[in-house]
Amino acid sequence: MKSVARDWCLVAERRWQAVAAWWLAAAAILALATPAHAGLTEAPRLAAVYDTILGARFADVEAQLARTCPPAPREACQELGVVSLWWQILLNPESRALDQKLNAAAAASIASSDAWTRREPQRAEAWFYLAGSYAPLVQWRVLRGERLAAAREGKKIKDALEHALQLDPTLADAYFGIGLYHYYADVAPLYAKLLRWLLLLPGGDREQGLREMLQARARGEVLRGEADFQLHVLYLWYEKRPKDALALLETLDAQYPTNPLFLERIADVHEIYFHDSRASAAAWRALLDRVGANRVFDPRTTEIRARLGLASELLRLNDVDAAIAQLQIVVDARPSEPIGARERAGELLRDARARKHF
Repeated sequence: MKSVARDWCLVAERRWQAVAAWWLAAAAILALATPAHAGLTEAPRLAAVYDTILGARFADVEAQLARTCPPAPREACQELGVVSLWWQILLNPESRALDQKLNAAAAASIASSDAWTRREPQRAEAWFYLAGSYAPLVQWRVLRGERLAAAREGKKIKDALEHALQLDPTLADAYFGIGLYHYYADVAPLYAKLLRWLLLLPGGDREQGLREMLQARARGEVLRGEADFQLHVLYLWYEKRPKDALALLETLDAQYPTNPLFLERIADVHEIYFHDSRASAAAWRALLDRVGANRVFDPRTTEIRARLGLASELLRLNDVDAAIAQLQIVVDARPSEPIGARERAGELLRDARARKHF
């Protein structure tokens, strides 16, 4: 029973691995954040769009982009449109409904940014956005297991970021991306290091990379949300600093309460790293409260995840009747998403009932 009850949290934990699986994908995503430094056009407008994305207010993004570009560069808004798609996939990674749309949008964004670097090869901003245009696609490839393609495109990100910094060393957010490369190139698993060798990429330096990331994070305004998201993964998987990871997630959840992912991960950290089922259950209940108040993205799917998570914690707390009640709601709802949720709830429900009558 215990192993079955942990399944949902293990699924959630594997979702994290899709984000932090290896250095190429992590080095990619920070190229997306629009820096608030000299040399980049209309950074505050673009920053506002990025906050909307992190808040999972995706229905507002398209209209906001239309108001932003112009005057901001068209290429920047194209990238942010792809970032929006990536975050929607990240919130429901089991679904492939948006995969084709993301691939098409990413290809168009890459082509536009590449054309910009050809028109203005001495403009650091163009190279910065070229790096960013590959980032959602690389993250998606890692999620779907396309490692070699991700490695090839990750090399293009690294090269473009380095070129941008050669032209303008003041781009602090680009240093964050380079810092991520240095970090993950050092701590990466063997298969990633082999790909790095095959692509003739230099090695890494964990300590240097972490210093670069923290320094860049402290200097950037727009970067902070995305940086905190990436750093919490490093703290959990490599630095063995779950308290610091939890603090970052709590900051993100406070700033973007409409994005359910941050509170979901808070619940998982309490369970997986601190073995605190009461705290985890409290987080799942808080998420259900937001669903009830219609204050969270995709409330129907979020409700199913929250009820499954809460039921798992209630079982660990030996509150079998309350767990059965949560699971029965999921089964009766016959949800199509998250994929496999109804089957998982049914399995847990059968085991819970057997446990009650044992």
